[in-house]
Amino acid sequence: MSHFNDFNNPQVAALPGHLKQFIVDQHYEHYTPIDHAVWRYVMRQNYSYLKDVAYYPYIPGLTKAGLTIERIPNLQEMNDALAKIDWGAVTVDGFIPPAAFMEYQAYRVLVIAADIRQSRHIEYTPAPDIIHESAGHAPIIADKDYHEYLSYFGSIGAKAMFSAQDFELYEAIRELSILKEMPDADEAEIKKAEELVAQRQANMGEPSEMALLSRLHWWTVEYGLIGTLENPKIYGAGLLSSIGESASCMNPDVEKLWYTAGAVNYSYDITKTQPQLFVTPTFQNLIDVLEDFANTMSFRRGGAYGLSKAFESKNTCTAVYSSGLQVSGIITDFKAAKENPYFIKTTGPTALSVNNKQLKGHGKNYHKDGFSSPVGKLKNVLPLENLTADELNNIGIAVGNDGVLHFESGITVKGKVKAILSENGKNQLITFTNCTVTDKKGAVLFDPAWGVYDMAVGEKITSVFCGAADKEAFEEIVYKSKTATHHVDYDFKSKELHKLYQQVRNCRLKQGDYGFLGNVWLKLQKDHHDDWLCALEILEMLEHEDIEPRLSAEIRRFLEQKAIDQPDLKKLIADGFYLIAHPVEQNLVF
Repeated sequence: MSHFNDFNNPQVAALPGHLKQFIVDQHYEHYTPIDHAVWRYVMRQNYSYLKDVAYYPYIPGLTKAGLTIERIPNLQEMNDALAKIDWGAVTVDGFIPPAAFMEYQAYRVLVIAADIRQSRHIEYTPAPDIIHESAGHAPIIADKDYHEYLSYFGSIGAKAMFSAQDFELYEAIRELSILKEMPDADEAEIKKAEELVAQRQANMGEPSEMALLSRLHWWTVEYGLIGTLENPKIYGAGLLSSIGESASCMNPDVEKLWYTAGAVNYSYDITKTQPQLFVTPTFQNLIDVLEDFANTMSFRRGGAYGLSKAFESKNTCTAVYSSGLQVSGIITDFKAAKENPYFIKTTGPTALSVNNKQLKGHGKNYHKDGFSSPVGKLKNVLPLENLTADELNNIGIAVGNDGVLHFESGITVKGKVKAILSENGKNQLITFTNCTVTDKKGAVLFDPAWGVYDMAVGEKITSVFCGAADKEAFEEIVYKSKTATHHVDYDFKSKELHKLYQQVRNCRLKQGDYGFLGNVWLKLQKDHHDDWLCALEILEMLEHEDIEPRLSAEIRRFLEQKAIDQPDLKKLIADGFYLIAHPVEQNLVF
């Protein structure tokens, strides 16, 4: 990506290529005056309410993340601010795959959806948007314990196994969230998309590691509370960015439970408010619960358990031998006695690596049809991976020799030794020519006619994780969605409304004359009778400046009537009136 902008931020600059592919330009100029008004309304509401219920660093955290109440944040300003705490931020297009999202967190980079919700979804949107990501996640990042948890979560999540069903559900959710944000979405299409999400959610089968981890993520990073059961504070971004749910979640009918490893048993529905929430006494407790869960995962358990998860995943996974050799490909077969694998096989392009660096000459073009190898102990011999060159020579394994290896599993490897690869005092790979591999029943696992045989060395499979070991060399174009988010073309009437919002903004920023406000109101009445937010902003200024009382009374009557005629606007307008009477102290935020 030649035009890649790293915002002069070291964390963003360090992102690998397979993550950079998701980054899009913010296009700050695309935000309309209405978008800025939506941002300002939500931020003022948030501030007014959250100063009492948010976890304490939220308000100073806004400043530390480079955010203001007045306008949508600019990514450069956010990166300048976040760099001071060794984080960064980039914009992406809507939902990105969970594994990529986790990896960004491991690199300490916040992923922010570039779009902003429409005014009709001002309270809550199912689609990721810049309010959720920057006003929700960014302010808490300044807390050291919390950002340690976030990046640690990312490094564990990046190794989690996901299933084919996870992908299908991700696609369905992405499609639904895009449809819901379309200005002219067809109700029947939305219903169909909702049914597809529900159907896929109902047919997930046994939840994968990624599905279970995403529950822990949901109940902490998105919907977490901290403190005591009686008096918890909000730190979850989903709550911090939803002016509806941040208030309702404190009601006693939303059950509050202590956050423990048991939270993994609670699934969630992104389209509904939460029936229960979890309270952690400290952020350290989040790390402890995550650590317990990580101990159950394939990347720590390895063995037949990890291989079976890789087999079910049907995606590129990496099996790590105890010698340090990493085999990355689609695992299509393995044989095990009890929990101990003694043979593994991949199909299709496979790469061999050590320490997450691909071995020279062992990329996926060389092993394009797959790879297979025994695992385990040799009969009556110390671990093969630990033998010195002399010890290998003693058992007949030396370059140029014909050698035979008898494994305890009954597999026999017989051929001429062409090369022995060792690193960090361990043997990882022995290459044979004219090689025959047979199992204990004499069935041929490799025939000399198939070419050169590379045999992996290692007694055990110590770890199995999702994705390739050397992602850059594997050119892992992480699965990218075919559903693009929707970008609006504004008609003449909408552009006229944008101009009215801009005039109001100019007045507030002392770049215009308050005398204009009466004209703006007349135009709103004539051509934009649906609008309530611009009317509210005019009313706010008239009352704060104590001018034009008759005009002010007229606008207030209009809004009061609107709240009666359109019940879904009742709370929004009432909250707007409350903020006019109890203004947010701007100086606290800048």
